[in-house]
Amino acid sequence: MRVALAGFLHETNTFAPTPADGEAFRHGGGYIPMTRGAALLSAARGVNLGISGALAVAEARGWDRVPVLWTGAIPSAHVTRAAYEEIAGEIVDGIARAGRLDGVFLDLHGAMVAEHLDDGEGELVRRIRAVVGPQVPIAAALDLHGNISESFVAGVDALVGFRTYPHVDMADTGARAAELLHAIMTSGVRPAKAMRRMSYLVPIPFQSTMMAPGDALYADLDAVEAAGAQSASLFMGFPAADIPDCGPVAVALAPTQAEAERAVERIATAYEAAEPRFATRAPEADDAVAQAIRLARQADGPVVIADPQDNPGAGGVSATTGLLRALIAADAQGAAIGLIVDPRAARRAHELGVGARARFSLGGHPDLADAPPLEVEASVEHLADGRLHATGPYYGGTRLDLGPSACLRIGGVRVAVASRIAQMADREMFRMVGIEPEAQAILAVKSATHFRADFAPVAAHILVARAPGPVPVDPADLAFTRLRPGLRLSPLGPAFGDARAAPARTGRDPVVAIQD
Repeated sequence: MRVALAGFLHETNTFAPTPADGEAFRHGGGYIPMTRGAALLSAARGVNLGISGALAVAEARGWDRVPVLWTGAIPSAHVTRAAYEEIAGEIVDGIARAGRLDGVFLDLHGAMVAEHLDDGEGELVRRIRAVVGPQVPIAAALDLHGNISESFVAGVDALVGFRTYPHVDMADTGARAAELLHAIMTSGVRPAKAMRRMSYLVPIPFQSTMMAPGDALYADLDAVEAAGAQSASLFMGFPAADIPDCGPVAVALAPTQAEAERAVERIATAYEAAEPRFATRAPEADDAVAQAIRLARQADGPVVIADPQDNPGAGGVSATTGLLRALIAADAQGAAIGLIVDPRAARRAHELGVGARARFSLGGHPDLADAPPLEVEASVEHLADGRLHATGPYYGGTRLDLGPSACLRIGGVRVAVASRIAQMADREMFRMVGIEPEAQAILAVKSATHFRADFAPVAAHILVARAPGPVPVDPADLAFTRLRPGLRLSPLGPAFGDARAAPARTGRDPVVAIQD
């Protein structure tokens, strides 16, 4: 079987300050860098990406592989028009030039919004279908945060979503989608498809499949397939996207339309029933730090505090200092926070050298009014070139280059400073600058959920905090204008179309949630 393989990944936060341009895709920001042609066969080997799993199936099944292009950029604001057209054009042209094809495999996200397109993946599939025709099957591996459109589902013949968050099954998902493609190519039979939209958004930190109720919802997908579906996917959706397709979707493939409809109905019913259990709130940064200090006194491992409102995995800048300020104000001891992305501070640390003490202007972002830099005196404790091998379950062996990096110490708080952005989801990112994460009393991480894959095994407790940042924990705090009417903006929260989300929540008692 002759199969073209390509990938184009971006999770778009339409409220974020910084767009994804061509350079963002060339560098990757935690993904492998943009790779073309045969180089992809080695670059993607053994890493946790959908394309990696697909290539493993391709090799095992003896496909005649036609690797075209694979690229991904860290979540941010819209993909620029120029970047989208350049990358999509290269993928479509490469597939068109491939000659006779028996199938097309695509590694995608599902929540890409370009400056000129709401549905980046749907448009890409439309263009690919125009060049391969209706007879060549197309299969896609997708993120469970995909904001999936009807046109995308109609355009592909098979699609499979991740079942874990943190996403430790990206390669496995690519393999599952590739096996479905192989079955279609060899049998000539395409499965029936069904799709259901659900009624409420879930804050990103509470979508984790490592905690209730997400764990049970995704575990039940195995039972849905055992009952006859060829594939069952629950897409929680990426809530920071002001587009009509934003929100949760169930998709099932089955031998018959009736079986597909029954499968999506089961998935959707379970999701709707779980709404009260998703209704969780996070404490403010000062309260979270105070709680962490209390817990750390008797803990047998680090207390981890997530800073999801500046999560670069959802459009954050990894440079806000609200949680850092709270740690300093509370005189936290044995604490570490990362990553603070600040090339100027990192460069200054390298110029000063280890052991120097100086005044730093640390963090902050010019496009965020509530994220001024922290003016503080700090000691340079460690310097690094920023290169590391991220061996934890999420990055899955990816090699990262974060540029000149340093550990700055402010009282009892160590700060991991880097020059390039990547989500703090691997303990090696602390070790890179000389911080042993297991030896800290408190670890603060710029991440919402992916950190759990590598940090949960050593954490005594995990807290989720609300500190200033461009990615609100509660989607109801976002200034939506284009959602589908009636979609609830958070579990048991206001629906889009209500006068205003915040007044509807006034009076709700905050819940300080400890996830052990």
